[in-house]
This record gives sequence, structure tokens and C-alpha cells, in this order.
Amino acid sequence: MDKTPDILCIGSVLWDIIGRAPLHMRPGADVPGRIIRLPGGVAMNIAMTLTRFGLRPAILTAIGRDPQGTELIGAAELHGIDCRFLYRSDDLPTDRYMAIEGANGLVAAVADAHSLEAAGDKILRPLADGRLGTPHAPWNGPVALDGNLTEALLAEIARSPLFARADLRVAPASPGKAARLTPLLAHPGATLYVNLEEAGILCGTDFPDATAAAEGLLARGAAHVLVTDGGRAAADGTRGAEVICRAPPTVLVTRVTGAGDTFMAAHLVAERAGLGREAALARALEAAARYVSGDIAT
Repeated sequence: MDKTPDILCIGSVLWDIIGRAPLHMRPGADVPGRIIRLPGGVAMNIAMTLTRFGLRPAILTAIGRDPQGTELIGAAELHGIDCRFLYRSDDLPTDRYMAIEGANGLVAAVADAHSLEAAGDKILRPLADGRLGTPHAPWNGPVALDGNLTEALLAEIARSPLFARADLRVAPASPGKAARLTPLLAHPGATLYVNLEEAGILCGTDFPDATAAAEGLLARGAAHVLVTDGGRAAADGTRGAEVICRAPPTVLVTRVTGAGDTFMAAHLVAERAGLGREAALARALEAAARYVSGDIAT
């Protein structure tokens, strides 16, 4: 594999360990279900979705030199993901994520992404050493950036010449990490993909719906935002244009982990294909609905 990637996916690539039960669950519940392990992490989920749309993504991440890391790289390559540029650590283990999902959605989750955080800017070396760009000739294609990076590294990316020409597509890893994206709000090339709660955290207020949230983020200086709200209407806000909204298709929800990443990837591909705002939003919502209904294989 020696061709330039179509897109870079920067952030968490790890093993997802997910327990799913077909029942409504409360804290402390002990119910029968299924436990699966599959490649995951925001960057990995986006990359896998992009391959289904025919693109060749490369991942920039940290993976340990342990058996779990070797297996994870093999799984990524089987999906058609370019792993030439990732950073492998001799002393950091491969990261993991564990979640419990019930019929009522995500019950609880723990993200062990400490190795990615510890690796810091080592994962960005290919963007500076000539393999994917240099400070004077930076990468000028799309970049999917995930909020599992540290606040310091995200702030560095926001002002770095390595990303001055990039089409940045930014997603928080979770509401608890949404505030880390604040430095990227003002980046002129950034599109933020957040849910209603994450938009509220970034703006320091509660919003009644996705349209209000998109308007709030634009007022904070964002150039382009996509705000989702579960089964309620999602919104696209673009600087200098009216906020548009659209309700997602109604489906039976069978899983939730990775739905936001699927939405983001599908929207990026739709815009890359030249679709307008309305059509791109509709395409992304349809892809996410198929995913949560189980129509798209993990």
C-alpha cells in the first residue's frame, strides 16, 4: 500500500468490549445478554465506516506492541484501513473501551484510552516529517479528529501549521470530553459533530433542541456544526446561512455505541460527493439509523 490516503483519522483505536441485553436496565442490573469484542474507538469507527463508502482512510493513533495491538492492526488492515503511519509504543498497552447497553440505550461505559493520551504528539509525526506533510507543505485533505486526545494536544492542533489547510471534522469522544474541543471552535476549517448535551457543555448552557444548539455554537465562533439529538431532529449550522434541521428515520434501536461516528463519516462522504446541506444531513441520518437498527454489520 503506497498511495496517499483519502483521509486521516486521528485519535482512539482500541478494542471495544460491549455487553448488550434486550431489556431495560437500571444501575446494578444483572441480566442475560451477549458480550462481544470488536475493533473500536472514535477514529477506528469512522475509518471503518469510510471504507464501506469506498474511501481509503489512514489512522494516526497509538497502539501497543502487545498481542492485542498486533491483532487490532490486523483487524484494521482487513477492513482496508492504512496502518502505515500509526505509532506503536514499546511500553504502553493497547487501549480498551467497555460498555453496557440495554434496550434503553447506553447504561454505562469506561474508556481506558490512557496510552493514546500518554503518546501525545508522537502520533502526529507523519504530518511533520514528510510522510504526510511538513510545516511548510501541510496536509490539505480531510481529517477526522476525535476528542480522546488530550486538551493540550487539541489546543496545539488548533494553532498548528500542520493543520492550517486541513478540512477538520471534529467529534468529542463523550460528553465528559466535549470541553476539550473548545480551542477548535474558532478554527476556520473545522466542522464540529456533537450531540445536544455536548453542545451545551461547549456553550455553558442547556439547549431545548438541536437547532438552538447549532445557533449557540455558531455564536461562539464555529464555522460549521452538526448537532444530533437521538431520535429527535438534528441540525446543520453553517456560518452566514440559516440553520437547517431534519428528523432521523424511526427505527428499532439495537445498539448505540458507534452511531455518532457513523453519522459523521456518512456526512463527510456525502459532502465529498458534492451533496448540498439538506441532502448530506439526510444521508448521514439514514446511515446512522441503519447502524443503530443493526442493518450495518459491525
